Amino acid sequence: MQPNAAIPLTRDLVLVGGGHTHALVLRMWGMAPLPGVRLTLIDPAPAAAYSGMLPGHVAGHYSRAEIEIDLVRLARHAGARLILGRAGGIDREARRIRVAGRPDVAYDIASIDIGISSEMPALPGFEDNAVPAKPLGRFADAWERFVTRVAEGKAEPRVAVIGAGLAGVELALAAAHRLGPAAEVTLIERDRALALVGGGARRALLAHLDRAGVTLIEGSGARAVDAAGVVLQDDGFVAADLTIGTAATRAQGWLAETGLALHEGFVSVGPTLQSVTDPAIFAAGDIAHLSHAPRPKAGVFAVREAPVLLHNLGVALAAQGRMRAYRPQRDYLKLVSTGGKGAVADKWGLPLDGPRLWGWKDRIDRAFMARFHDLPAMPAPRLPARRAAGVASELAGGKPLCGGCGAKVARSELLAALAVLPRPQRGDILAGAGDDAAILAHGKGFQLFTTDHLRAFTEDPWLMARIAAVHAMGDIWSMGGRVQAALLQIILPRMTPALQAETLREILAATSAVIGAEGGDVVGGHTSTGAELTLGLTLTGLCAQEPVRQGGARVGDWLVLTKPIGTGVILAAEMARAAPGAVVAGAFTSMGRTQGAAARLLAAQAHAMTDVTGFGLAGHLLAMMTASGTAARISLAHVPVLAGAEALSAAGHGSTLLPSNRAATAQMAFRDGPRAELLFDPQTAGGLLAALPAEGTVDLVRRLRDMGERAAIIGEVVAGPAFLTVED
Repeated sequence: MQPNAAIPLTRDLVLVGGGHTHALVLRMWGMAPLPGVRLTLIDPAPAAAYSGMLPGHVAGHYSRAEIEIDLVRLARHAGARLILGRAGGIDREARRIRVAGRPDVAYDIASIDIGISSEMPALPGFEDNAVPAKPLGRFADAWERFVTRVAEGKAEPRVAVIGAGLAGVELALAAAHRLGPAAEVTLIERDRALALVGGGARRALLAHLDRAGVTLIEGSGARAVDAAGVVLQDDGFVAADLTIGTAATRAQGWLAETGLALHEGFVSVGPTLQSVTDPAIFAAGDIAHLSHAPRPKAGVFAVREAPVLLHNLGVALAAQGRMRAYRPQRDYLKLVSTGGKGAVADKWGLPLDGPRLWGWKDRIDRAFMARFHDLPAMPAPRLPARRAAGVASELAGGKPLCGGCGAKVARSELLAALAVLPRPQRGDILAGAGDDAAILAHGKGFQLFTTDHLRAFTEDPWLMARIAAVHAMGDIWSMGGRVQAALLQIILPRMTPALQAETLREILAATSAVIGAEGGDVVGGHTSTGAELTLGLTLTGLCAQEPVRQGGARVGDWLVLTKPIGTGVILAAEMARAAPGAVVAGAFTSMGRTQGAAARLLAAQAHAMTDVTGFGLAGHLLAMMTASGTAARISLAHVPVLAGAEALSAAGHGSTLLPSNRAATAQMAFRDGPRAELLFDPQTAGGLLAALPAEGTVDLVRRLRDMGERAAIIGEVVAGPAFLTVED
């Protein structure tokens, strides 16, 4: 987790936004972190699109993966926690950043690089009927949906682009190229097209527009946008199935409430990139206004600000050293793609045009993205020459120890240890080790008692706490109970008392919210410090009726699983910086999803139930069959799988617990392969597995899906000794 766990954490650095400057800072930070700093990145998306290659993506020259900076991989490289959320304000007095849906995030030093928007809220109908070119990720999503609809014959290839600056011209040419000869692309400019471009480059780009068949309307801007197109100021109308806005450059509105000095909504900074109002806040990229040297919004400035920002952040955090000044160049090279693999260059008013420029631009852009696609691996520390026998073989493969359920002790070793436990002596203990939770007599009902803990697999304590709470409650839910009370066991890495307090605040906020939503209470716990963050919960739950046990499945029952599998392989691949950010974000969402309502629906009919966690779907299903004295048959094709998990399995990724889980295959018949491998994948906060009477199960699964669960009927219980048959 932390690059050097022996050094206590003393300062919080928070980067708000995953813009190009911050992305470069994270890359450089990962190669030379400042010891003692807890680094946080806040961004609503797991990936950020690179502006230089977006027109090429629109034109079809680059895939989406080629133009995206994966913030999840980048955060792992930098040793940073990534908060997938949207910043909405800064309390400068308390030094906290507001993030929707979670507690405020504390900072000692903060930097803002949230980009800009092309939204035009004052233009009637724009919000409902048009898409701004920025934010880039949202625009790329909208463009892909539009191209798909055109290919399916559900939309006409008619595009209107509002704003004929460089961005508008480049996107219009790219759209015309991608949509082909049938395209109808119109470029709308209220004044003069390409007004800020040198004369030669302007003439070259206008010629490209003419050759591409793009209609240019100058001197009449947009008056309104509706579902059919754009109404012009002169009452003309441009029919369009997609309207793109490029004319505006707007900052996010919440900045106006921070008390920071702004210029037209953008954060005013001095030569050190610090806010002219608050030296604890820096800003860079398009969101920053260089008060000492105003410049237009351009990616070249964001890139060149990065080393200066990194140095100055280090000076501010270390409270020593001298800050550097950022002095932007007066003019810069503008390489504008022209739809096909050609480009126009403009600098000092001297134009160049042709395919060689595309090759030049392509090399520059690919070299920039290679910095993020090929992140340098940090060498593992060498083993001492003199060491105990077996150390090298135990560490063979160099795979880091997984977090979550991937860090559990293997099932065979656990069962061997449990075998020496004496039977409960008290008569009010109705069931001890062996089921999901202990069962105690409680008046006329039953009390459930369980404990669980997880080694952290994310640097975000709030997210980790939420997942840990959901994971622990699985034992209560699987027996048909309701959570009553929770005790927390928290191990924090070494940090200052102030950072401890902030971390505990986030952990308690997450757990109390999740437990409270189920009608339970967090009533205390224990804290200590150690090498890394570890979170545990001890829970009690109540059952008015006989708890649902693992044993009890009957021949003819259908097997229902409520969540997709694959969290273990995704988390293992993420640790190796091989899992796409969107895949990791999907796994986090699944793990953080509570299942109390689903459990109560299942418990009313289930003959047997368990939660799928560390021993994988196969291991937990075999445990259920062993306890029930039955066998099972499942359809691999019907087992729900998290997006990206099968591909990562095929690429050879897997949790450190996977090999021991696979050792239980003696009781199975299956055809090996990447998808079958996921049956042994250890799950964290996994789904509920229930054996239900066949009659009514289809309707029950439909009700679960209406609740938002990815529930599926995956097989049936059959006669015979405990055995699992897996059909393709």
